[in-house]
Amino acid sequence: MAQHRRADAEITPESLDRLPIFPLPRAVLFPGVTLPLHLFEPRYRALAERCVEGDRLIGLAALQPGFEQDYLGRPPIFPVMGLGHITAERRLADGRWNIALRGVCRVEVLEERPPDDPFRVVRARRLDERERRGDQAAADRLRGILLQLMLRLPQVRDELGSLLSEARRPGRLADVAAGLLIDGFPARQRLLEETDVARRLDHLLELLTDLVLATAGVGDDDLGPH
Repeated sequence: MAQHRRADAEITPESLDRLPIFPLPRAVLFPGVTLPLHLFEPRYRALAERCVEGDRLIGLAALQPGFEQDYLGRPPIFPVMGLGHITAERRLADGRWNIALRGVCRVEVLEERPPDDPFRVVRARRLDERERRGDQAAADRLRGILLQLMLRLPQVRDELGSLLSEARRPGRLADVAAGLLIDGFPARQRLLEETDVARRLDHLLELLTDLVLATAGVGDDDLGPH
């Protein structure tokens, strides 16, 4: 796929005033996490083409329960979503698209624009994180849990190693860890909606402590003497 560097500075008031969205069931995009996406419906082929030619920004929205009755229309979405930047794309011969969408920040939908395009467009605002002085202590506890899970979950060992070496801020550490390790949609959406870093870390620590207990004994031979 064609590669493009990520650029947070591309998020402008104009971008958020008319933000194209890609609604999917149970879709959660955390900042710092990259998702591969396949766009095959005609309306989303048009979405990909417009975004690749423009600022390369897409809101990845989760459809609310019951969307099946109006899937081809404009079924309700969760108002808080991840804003992503297309970092790589490939247009296939039949018009379908494969893209890599990297989460940049959280946004909240303020209103949906009239249906002037084949795809849905919203007006949104950026949601900033609320950080506290004590966040680093919780982040250090999270790092300890992630080190344990590196040994117990070889399928995500490389990703966790990169996370521990690259994620400096507590909020980003929590986001990428959630993107890698939390499976259930309700928990993922709740973590996405939480802009208070301390509360996000506390909830994530609870979830990952349960995961540590569930994987007890897996890879423990690598932990050394107890």
